[in-house]
Amino acid sequence: MSARVSAHVVVRRRAFVVDIGIDVAAGETLAIMGRSGAGKTTLLHALAGLQPLDGGEISLDGRVIDRVAHPRVRTAPMDRGIVLLGQDARLFPHLSARENVAFGPRAAGAGRGSARARAEEWLARVGLPGVGDRRPAELSGGEQQRVAVARALAAEPRAVLLDEPLVALDPVTAAEIRAMLREALEGVTAVAVTHDAVDAAALADRLLIVEEGRGTQQGPVREVLAAPATEVAARIAGLERAVGVASAGAWTDGTARLESADAASRALAGEDGRALAAVFRATDVRLEETVAHPWRAPVLRLEPTPAGVRIVTAIAAAEVSPVEASGLRVGDVVTLSIPPDRVRFIAAS
Repeated sequence: MSARVSAHVVVRRRAFVVDIGIDVAAGETLAIMGRSGAGKTTLLHALAGLQPLDGGEISLDGRVIDRVAHPRVRTAPMDRGIVLLGQDARLFPHLSARENVAFGPRAAGAGRGSARARAEEWLARVGLPGVGDRRPAELSGGEQQRVAVARALAAEPRAVLLDEPLVALDPVTAAEIRAMLREALEGVTAVAVTHDAVDAAALADRLLIVEEGRGTQQGPVREVLAAPATEVAARIAGLERAVGVASAGAWTDGTARLESADAASRALAGEDGRALAAVFRATDVRLEETVAHPWRAPVLRLEPTPAGVRIVTAIAAAEVSPVEASGLRVGDVVTLSIPPDRVRFIAAS
């Protein structure tokens, strides 16, 4: 039966202290995103019992399973009822797919026949009916990951931890596994670390942004991605985020002025001097004077993209076609503009 996961995890690392609190309702999925090295995996390892706490506590449905303060509690990883599923499927190479999945039920005391029947049921649920006799070496990477998911859930854990289980898969296979995970995790308490906003939107109910060991923004996935509170959150959402102030119903940073056609954004910009962030997509930035208030800025970097070139300036980046970027060099001054219907304003601290 799925459990509510409540935790305050404090772990001292060389560069900073990981200090993160989470509260995940039974059957809910919380996605965690942030830059590499921000402390996301440290959090998962602490929940799983693989990383000792330096402070805080972890509980399942109110029962403390790890606590530093007196009276000290330290539950062994195997006794927590929490399963960690990572990038590597880590299947037992000498066992068939069926026996890999049956391992958890057998360890919990189920009979051989019952465990094998449950394994077959879970293999079918993850889209692998009829492969029970194959060993891991006979399966593709995607199939191995499906078996790993089946093995994790067949053990009926109180909570599942996912540490980027799709990152090593090709895009097509990742999409298939993502769809399977969404269905398999229905009603299961899960905490999922990912670098892909698509994973968060597809799998999770809420999203937590982690930066240098701290949670900086949390809320429903689409709300966080639509209104990123930090530069890191904006990059995760695929948005540009420029910080400035409200001025006469628009946004300005002293060198550029942006207007928005969005009524809520205009209302926010109605209070002169209020801290505002303008959010927009780089693909909506134009290398031409399409609005009344274009701005000029030197090119800091030119980055190739699948569709063209990303032109980075101090204020914002523009993603344009190779033809539009032809002849541009770092240091060149370009004229940029954004249509008002492509810009939104959000409050900035």
